[in-house]
Amino acid sequence: MIIAYQQLEELLTRVQKPARYIGGEWNSIAKDWNAVAHSASGAPLTLALAYPDVYDIGMSNLGLTILYDLVNAQPHMLAERVYAPWPDMEAALREADLPLFSLETRHSLDSFDVIGFTLPYELNYSNVLTVLDLAGLPLLAAERQADMPLVIAGGSCALNPEPMAPFFDALVLGEGEEVLLELLEVVADWKRALLEKQTSADDRANLLCRLAQIPGVYVPSLYKVTYSAEGWVASIKPIDDTVPARVRRRIIPALGPAPATPILPGMSTVHDRGAVEIQRGCSRGCRFCQAGIIYRPVRERPAAEVLAAIEALVANTGYDEVGLLSLSSSDHSEIAAIVDQAMATHAEDRLSISLPSLRIDSFSVELAEMIQSARKTGFTFAPEAGSQRLRDVINKGVTEEDLVETARAAFESGWNRIKLYFMIGLPTETDEDVLEIARLVGVLSDLGKGIRGRIVDLNVSVSTFVPKPHTPFQWVPLASRETIRRRQDLLKEHCRQRGVHLSWSDWDTTWLEALLSRGDRRLALVIQRAWELGARFDAWSDQFRPELWRQALEAGKGAGIDPDLYTFRAYEAPSTDQPLPWDVVDVGVSRTFLWREYQRALAGELSPDCRRQCHGCGILTGYDDERALVPEDAWGCPA
Repeated sequence: MIIAYQQLEELLTRVQKPARYIGGEWNSIAKDWNAVAHSASGAPLTLALAYPDVYDIGMSNLGLTILYDLVNAQPHMLAERVYAPWPDMEAALREADLPLFSLETRHSLDSFDVIGFTLPYELNYSNVLTVLDLAGLPLLAAERQADMPLVIAGGSCALNPEPMAPFFDALVLGEGEEVLLELLEVVADWKRALLEKQTSADDRANLLCRLAQIPGVYVPSLYKVTYSAEGWVASIKPIDDTVPARVRRRIIPALGPAPATPILPGMSTVHDRGAVEIQRGCSRGCRFCQAGIIYRPVRERPAAEVLAAIEALVANTGYDEVGLLSLSSSDHSEIAAIVDQAMATHAEDRLSISLPSLRIDSFSVELAEMIQSARKTGFTFAPEAGSQRLRDVINKGVTEEDLVETARAAFESGWNRIKLYFMIGLPTETDEDVLEIARLVGVLSDLGKGIRGRIVDLNVSVSTFVPKPHTPFQWVPLASRETIRRRQDLLKEHCRQRGVHLSWSDWDTTWLEALLSRGDRRLALVIQRAWELGARFDAWSDQFRPELWRQALEAGKGAGIDPDLYTFRAYEAPSTDQPLPWDVVDVGVSRTFLWREYQRALAGELSPDCRRQCHGCGILTGYDDERALVPEDAWGCPA
């Protein structure tokens, strides 16, 4: 089905931001479906790339841009986009009895061979169900007919696939640049065989088995989960020996070409600028950071490629700002040369360069000064913890002297505003550690006033730590509501200096994130029930209704679902023996390494940057142990 112009116009008169649903943006790709269907290059395949948040957010997702370009570069394939509709558009579609549709050609989602979701954040999960339901598809994979689209997912949240597993036919684990095309080719061949009567529609189970043979593809229906009498996951096992016991995360050896012709959004978006991924992975080893584990190893994009990508972005989009993206941008070995040459080349264009992630040192101040030589905007860094003891526990590798000297350099270079990121609820944290945040803020406030001769602005953001899968802290529970509230109150009381602006995270949002990120397959019942009760856009404070999730959990008690199991008592085992819901996923970092880092955290021991000293995490070997490492040049890590 294709939504007619007249139908679209009628819908758009009833929503607040029509540009979210119009499409037709500069650099978007609207392929001819008939030409793709008759391509001589291979079996045809149509893919809807679905992002479970609104257009304004999803258009800034670089991963989606990469996959969009890759698939559309194949003559026999096409990819189109769809984003979660805001509640006004959802209501309009339902009242008009129309399905959700793609932006490029307004095909209904059930017209596509594959619907592929990106899962960037746990609080987007309810929106996945909205998209499926508006597509006219059963929510549960087991209830879909053979002629319906295959529903898959990927992204960082897919690395604990279990809470959403019943809704997907397959999940892509890890980096999708290679594995997505492999998966689509298998689906395309199966579809062609179906059309040519070489297989039957009832043979969808055979397709799923074929997909499970692709490295990096997890097919939940081919695994059986058992539970202990206490409610823990006891095992996740394949139904037969043709399916791998654990699915290894896919890793590409080198970054592919940076997108040079990204779609220019038809409205303002959250990051309205060009973007070049300059590096993937991080070697710092912060123990709280899931991204630092699941994006290993470090791979740099050469300076020449970065500069060429900036040139292409400016030429093809007209953007006057380009973000150089990385988990730690100042760790790129050629970052100073990249910034210097880019600024010099585009001096007349008044191009702005942004570095979203800088470490705490004077070099970062120098970089910031290079890119903000005219007007000084805010300078951001993340101490994460107030006390040195707790920074050592989390392996931040930063001293108070580093913090003070970095702030001094920033103030002396003209900055009047600094943003500080901290966390509370970290493992082993005490009230005294939290009070150290207030003391450190006071030190920096006084330092700034002394240097700048005025009250400086310190924006202090304090989030609540959520222990995530595949990290050294995956075994620890979430701090209790009472503990977090007491520590937030301590900060409110002790951060009352002029110029200090304190913000903190909402408890219910933190609790739900912990629940969904650490859960097992039984939580799918809760997610579905919360959605049925009206949960939508849980990541948006004005839309989030935690009472719906508590109602859904109450309804789930009959299925043995205890929310405290996933949050306050979750996985605090005395050893590494206890199975975890995400054990079916092998991210390439061994459990032995994670447990060792957890023990080093409890002892307050630092682990050096792994570019200087290899810690045998397993990413180089492909084994879940510490066998001999491969040569140094395999990943660019030290052997």
